[in-house]
Amino acid sequence: LKLTLMPIHPGTFMMGSENGGLDEWPQTEVTLSMPYWLGKTQVTQAQWEAIMGTIFSTFTGPTLPVESVSWDEAMAFCAALTRREEAAGRLPAGYEYTLPTEAQWEYACRAGTSGDYAGDMDAMAWYIQNSGYKTHPVATKQANAWGLYDMHGNVWEWCRDRVGDYPGDSVTDPNGPASGSCRIFRGGCWSYAAAHCSSTHRSKGERGFRLGDLGFRLALAPKVEQ
Repeated sequence: LKLTLMPIHPGTFMMGSENGGLDEWPQTEVTLSMPYWLGKTQVTQAQWEAIMGTIFSTFTGPTLPVESVSWDEAMAFCAALTRREEAAGRLPAGYEYTLPTEAQWEYACRAGTSGDYAGDMDAMAWYIQNSGYKTHPVATKQANAWGLYDMHGNVWEWCRDRVGDYPGDSVTDPNGPASGSCRIFRGGCWSYAAAHCSSTHRSKGERGFRLGDLGFRLALAPKVEQ
């Protein structure tokens, strides 16, 4: 698949922001106790086609991020890849390909930073100011400090979690609420302003929701209940 996964080590960070929307606070101290891996880039159309066999994105090109995929479709891709890699004996015990939790996503997006952005937006992100109103090939902007591309902008990225409020105080390995129909997506996209592309901005949609600016990034992470 020409898929590169970056190792993300356990750690603790402050999730959320006092500068954003009401759903971005109270800021919560989050500890991620287990290592995981995250796609160096958003899943491309070539990678999607290699596993799923079909392409239905708004913008087409093998190195463009796949978009117009629902949460269920993104999870189906993850499940198919997990089955393939398990059969080949290439998965660590207790791990699976999946979508990152919202906490895993924000921790990796921040890459050790504490502000609302992990760096300069024009250097790191395709957003409404510079995108030309379209997606762009992955990894053509600057990576963050942990080697992850397009965490800000290009396309929104589905997360595993259902939508819920931050609890405040301190939590370990949060996975979101146990019930609810909407799922989180993060990171902003080519058609939104910088304020929507921050490390902390949250958006949501029903699990069948599709948009020409909504894709996903793979995680290889410990198995959890959905």
